[in-house]
Amino acid sequence: MTDMLTATEPFSGSAAVAATGTSSLAALLIALPLLGAAVLLIGGRRTDRTGHLLAIVMVVASFVLGLLIFFETVGRDAGARTSDVDLFSWVPIENFHLDLGLRLDPLSLTFVLLITGVGALIHIYSIGYMQHDAERRKFFAYLNLFVAAMLLLVLGNSFVALYAGWEGVGLASYLLIGFWSDRPSAATAAKKAFIMNRVGDVGLALAIFLMFKELGTTSFSGVFAGIGELADRSPATVTVMALLLLLGACGKSGQVPLQAWLPDAMEGPTPVSALIHAATMVTAGVYLIARCAPIYNLTETGGLVVSIVGAVTLLVGCIGGCAKDDIKKVLAYSTVSQIGYMFLAVGLGAGVYALAILHLLTHGFFKAGLFLGAGSVMHGMNDDVDMRHYGGLARKMPITFVTFTLGYLALIGFPFLSGFFSKDPIIEAAFSAGGTKGALLGGAALLGAGLTAFYMTRLMIMTFFGEPRWKQLTSADGREYHPHESPSTMTFPMMVLAVGSVGAGAFLAGGERLANWLAPSVGEFHHPEPPIPAIAVTLITMAFIALGVLVAYLAVGRRPVELARREDVSAVVRLARADVGGNAVNETLFARPGIWVTRTLVYLDAKAVDGAVNGLAAALGGLSGRLRRTQTGFVRSYALSMLGGTLLVVAALILVRFA
Repeated sequence: MTDMLTATEPFSGSAAVAATGTSSLAALLIALPLLGAAVLLIGGRRTDRTGHLLAIVMVVASFVLGLLIFFETVGRDAGARTSDVDLFSWVPIENFHLDLGLRLDPLSLTFVLLITGVGALIHIYSIGYMQHDAERRKFFAYLNLFVAAMLLLVLGNSFVALYAGWEGVGLASYLLIGFWSDRPSAATAAKKAFIMNRVGDVGLALAIFLMFKELGTTSFSGVFAGIGELADRSPATVTVMALLLLLGACGKSGQVPLQAWLPDAMEGPTPVSALIHAATMVTAGVYLIARCAPIYNLTETGGLVVSIVGAVTLLVGCIGGCAKDDIKKVLAYSTVSQIGYMFLAVGLGAGVYALAILHLLTHGFFKAGLFLGAGSVMHGMNDDVDMRHYGGLARKMPITFVTFTLGYLALIGFPFLSGFFSKDPIIEAAFSAGGTKGALLGGAALLGAGLTAFYMTRLMIMTFFGEPRWKQLTSADGREYHPHESPSTMTFPMMVLAVGSVGAGAFLAGGERLANWLAPSVGEFHHPEPPIPAIAVTLITMAFIALGVLVAYLAVGRRPVELARREDVSAVVRLARADVGGNAVNETLFARPGIWVTRTLVYLDAKAVDGAVNGLAAALGGLSGRLRRTQTGFVRSYALSMLGGTLLVVAALILVRFA
């Protein structure tokens, strides 16, 4: 059995073709950033001065190579846009022969361009942001490692290869989130992210085991070719497989109930927040479900659960963002919410997977721009993240203000910006599900749009408008605030991302350009038909957005921002401040049961296992001590012992003889 691409494509029906031209160099996509990470980590202090430039060159080179492969693939017929690259035999054993290879198709290449393109901009931004950090070389090494692992995740042609990249991303994210490990909060956040992701990873691992048991393969082509027969034979098995895959996706993408790690990940440097929350790690779950479209198309229950998780998560994220004063945590909860929209879309099933990928791409532009903008604000405000200490920064930081505003407008779905073209169709598709299901999912998506407008408008007002509250304060380290614009290495990536925030949605959605490109990977796109005219859904959505902006203006814009946090607040605000119960839920579901199990095992180990071993040792020790006392050294004692033994033997013989 082999895990290379030998079967037909699950949707197009055309056989996967061998890699040709630049596609044969696809392994370099992963090898280049991996080499950059190795050189910087092994080279040590000798690479301090130029190591960051090497890291940037490696990622930019991967992006250029990705573009070349993309244009070569676009030039082929739709049925020939899936190719494979054989690398080497990974597990050459008799009963499980696994060859490592790469799958180049529209879905993987879309992610390659997003990861390397946005990743390169974040690398460039990091030059200025990390300029004075003594461990800058190590930081760029970890960035390269992260990009390499993410590329393996999306390019691998089997679930085992995907899992290898999956775990690599988890390791790199742990290193990046806890980069400033001298801060207890950063070390704790990194450990929390790593452990909570392991919970989800168990689900993915079990799904892979189930695939191999039932289908005898873990390759995409093999699994997708045999999943139909398995669904006919055992539909419950396919549903269990889909739910296990969803558990893995929830962990990596910060979906309910495994979302609590994601806001805490803001303890890492801001470029890390942009990389994890915009273009890479949190989108891995969406990629996994989109890649597994042939599985989810065969289980209505699995798709429904994905949509429910997405709808619940988008509301949880919105509520969490409404009462936070930390600018990065507001954006983190926004990411939780927007990934929820993507899960909602992929859960709706065949025909609308492309909508989730469209929103994923536009989100990559405007959310990366927003995070980099937040980092720029922090750069000019002594690394202060508390929005209550901001105000009036629009004139002090004009480039940051303009680029941030464009990202804000795109996020809330302002007409004709990127978010408008990607989020509105998801709301329409949710209502198109019909019946109670459509009403609940569509209502959640609609309410989420209004709440997004509220918390993002609140952020804009507190940060860029109103009185400059920083004039009457000093930062935690005793320095006065002197807001200023960031250097060009930071503002240039922000401007590029702002262009994407404005035009990417219209370009990708126009003429269903992205949907047609993705069709060989996720199936043909079917435009959703809501129960009311689409224009009516759009107008209602705009009304909810306008209402959210208005409420934010009335609640924040027309009254002074309080520097001290009020405690006499509503239950909803208290819920939002408490992370919408995310930590409490995870402690109840995972942490406390784990602690109880651990304590029980420790008790059993100490009392049962160690008790038995120690008891036996004590018994033998006591017995040997008593026997030792018989060794007196007197010949008469030994003679008496021999006589006694002889008498016992004679007595035994007599008894045997006359018995």
